Formats: sequence, structure tokens, C-alpha cells
Amino acid sequence: MQPVRLDLTTESSSNNGAAITRLEGRLSLETVHYFIETLRPEPAEHLVLDMSGVTFLDSAGVGALVSLFVSRKHHGKTFALAALNPQGSAVLEVAGLFKLLPIFRSVEEAVAKPA
Repeated sequence: MQPVRLDLTTESSSNNGAAITRLEGRLSLETVHYFIETLRPEPAEHLVLDMSGVTFLDSAGVGALVSLFVSRKHHGKTFALAALNPQGSAVLEVAGLFKLLPIFRSVEEAVAKPA
């Protein structure tokens, strides 16, 4: 059995100094600790998570997204999700988070409209 992985790659955007982090792999129980420990200290005022490479999202991953959103909001910073795949969209829809979390169809949209 292959180990569960989540790779995070962060780059700065030329628009408004946003940080864009691309996620590759599974955002699940096995990877949420790494996800939170890596992204919670992100200093950028606006953080965009490019979710196009997420192959699986479970309830632990949803909890980690909400935790990061709340933490950033508490510190006066913004956060957005972009380019969710159908499975990720369905999980967030069932969880009722489309009204809470700023979600965009593309990274470009998310960078242009800080929440």
C-alpha cells in the first residue's frame, strides 16, 4: 500500500501580494496535521488554496480547511479556495460550507477578489 501524501507548493502572486498554495494529493485524516502545521504560519495577507490537485477530501480535511479559515480571519487575514474538483465540491456542499468559505472556480478569480 502506498503512503497517503499531500504536497504543498506556495508561490507569490504579482496581484495584491497573495500567496497561492497548490495542493497535490489527499487532504484527509492522514495529512491534516501537516497541512495545518505548514499553512497556519503563512504570513501573506491573502492565501489562495489551489485545490485542483486534491484527489480526495474527507471530513478531517474539511475540518482543517475551516480551522485555517477561522485562524486567518482571527488574525485579520483572508483565505479562499479555488478550482475544487467535483468530489471536493460535493463534500463541501454536503457540509454546508459554500456559504461560509470563499470558494472560486479559478485561482485567478480567487486572487482578484480577496474575501
